[in-house]
Order: sequence, then C-alpha cells, then structure tokens
Amino acid sequence: MRFEGSKTYVAPKDLQIAVNAAVALERPLLVKGEPGTGKSVLAQEVAEALGTPLIEWHIKSTTKAREGLYEYDAVARLRDSQLGDPRVSDIRNYIRRGKLWDAFVADARPVLLIDEIDKADIEFPNDLLLELDRMEFTVVETGERVMATRRPIVIITSNNEKELPDAFLRRCFFHYIKFPDPETLAEIVAVHFPDLKPRLLKAALETFFELREAPGLKKRPSTSELLDWIKLLVVEDLDPEVIAERSPGKVLPPLHGALIKNEQDVHLFERLAFLDRARR
Repeated sequence: MRFEGSKTYVAPKDLQIAVNAAVALERPLLVKGEPGTGKSVLAQEVAEALGTPLIEWHIKSTTKAREGLYEYDAVARLRDSQLGDPRVSDIRNYIRRGKLWDAFVADARPVLLIDEIDKADIEFPNDLLLELDRMEFTVVETGERVMATRRPIVIITSNNEKELPDAFLRRCFFHYIKFPDPETLAEIVAVHFPDLKPRLLKAALETFFELREAPGLKKRPSTSELLDWIKLLVVEDLDPEVIAERSPGKVLPPLHGALIKNEQDVHLFERLAFLDRARR
C-alpha cells in the first residue's frame, strides 16, 4: 500500500515520501505547516487512498491524554448505585473507550488522526509516549490489557503553537508542508474547479500571491481561503479585469473578506492605499 495523493488531494512528492516512510517505519507522522495547508485533510485522503478506516481525535486545550485511552465515569456509577441500578455490579458499564482504544482494536488497520496536538498541555505528548510506542495499555479499573491487533497509521498535526518534547519528536517521522508554489496551487485549484477559465485563474493567483507577500501582514491567506475566494468569484461571475484592477487607492481585491481575516491587515492595506494616493 503506497500513498500517491488522490483525485481530490494534490500531494507533492516530498509529502508522498513522508507518508510512505512513516507507514514503512510504523512511526507516527508528525505534520507541521501553515494553517490551511491541508494537514488535517491529509489523514482523510490517506485513509481513502489506502482503503482503510479513519479515526479522528481532535485535540482541545482541555484534552487529557488519558481520554484517548478510556474514561471511567465514577459519578454515573455512584448515581446508579443510589438508584439501585443492577448495572453497577459490572464496572465495565462505566468505561468509555477512547480514540486510541478504537484504533487498537479496529477490524482493519485504521488511520488515526491526532489533530492539533499542540493545543493541549505541554505534558500531553509525553503522556502518550508509552502507548504510541508499544501500542498497548492497561485499563486500571478492570485489569484488562488492550493491545493493537495491527499498528494503526498515526498522523499527528501541529500548528507550532507550542514546542513538542524531544522524547516525543524522536518517536515520530517529521514533515513540514511548505506553502504551495504557483504551479502546485494552480493544480490544487484545478482539482476543485476543473472548469475555471484560465484568465480568471491567472488573475486570482496573481492577486492572491500579491496579498500574501505584502510586508507586515499579520495573517497571510491560506490555500483553503483561496479556494473559498475563487468560489465566490465564480458565483459572482466577476471579470478577471476587475479582480486584477490596481487603480490609485485600490489595493484590496473584490470580496477580500474571504482572504483577509483580521482588522489589522485591513488597516494595513488601507494605509498602503493612502500612501499610494499621497505619492500621486
């Protein structure tokens, strides 16, 4: 089984190599890159391309590593004991399986996505070291030993909000998804908009990269935002000349709210427009 991208996901050669290397080594694939470069979608596409199930664990700031294994609901058991519920005699009725447990016992080798691991507490990655390494854990309350029947393909994403521990990094195969160059981005757009007129594509990409390269930009627009913007351009049936227009004082393209997502960057372009008018 080798990953080579899909009809809906343009995977550069270096990304294909990284996925296949992680699968061969049976190591988690740690993927970093700008938000919106397709890190989370990668797991979905790998699962679809390889014909395997996908199990997704989306991490929040409050997520604890143990939740990935299982959770024991002692409160529910206490409540049921007070109500005389016969289920209290079996503690297993109050143990909820986590995403790692599901991945370990899946009938077919799954893809396990641990999404945005850097959102959690700094100790979160370390708390998973043993389980990801050995692919097993013990349910303390019952003494049950849960072992992976086959090692899942683990894909972990990070937006670099926190540094990850060295011990965790040593156990991963690392890949950084670089922002696509214009040619690759054109391929990505073509996948989503196969009937897009060449003139519109050219105008949209030139305008998009001009915005991304503006000095002082706080948040540069991403691939997903480009796709949203092009969808709006198609819906509004805008002429490519309108998109590419650079008249005095006009530095923001039409429907720029799909690309520029905070007021500081809007003000930046307004100042650029003011300076342009002043020079004239």
